[in-house]
Amino acid sequence: MGNPVIFFEIAGRDAKKLSDFYSRLFGWNISYDKNEAYATINTDADNEVNGGINECEGEVPPYVTFYIQVDDLKEHINLIEQSGGKIMVPPITLPNGGSYAMFLDPEGNVIGLMQS
Repeated sequence: MGNPVIFFEIAGRDAKKLSDFYSRLFGWNISYDKNEAYATINTDADNEVNGGINECEGEVPPYVTFYIQVDDLKEHINLIEQSGGKIMVPPITLPNGGSYAMFLDPEGNVIGLMQS
């Protein structure tokens, strides 16, 4: 099956402004969770890759990233570190039982991994 790109995320200082921008630009349906800290993006695309908009906090700079599905998060984290990458966000368990982590590639790009 490989490791498909399954999600993307856009983060900035003003998530509401970003939501309005991308909604107007591409017609994406963007909805906020109950505390308005995170918005989900439904692109209505045939390939069903949807995303989220996040507000950066503290020293975290604005970023755009994508998430790759993996079968074994821990195995991929080890491989990333052995290959010259750096773990930026260690594994975090999601409410649905899955987990994710984020890393920097050797050029400093932020990439996410997700395990179902």
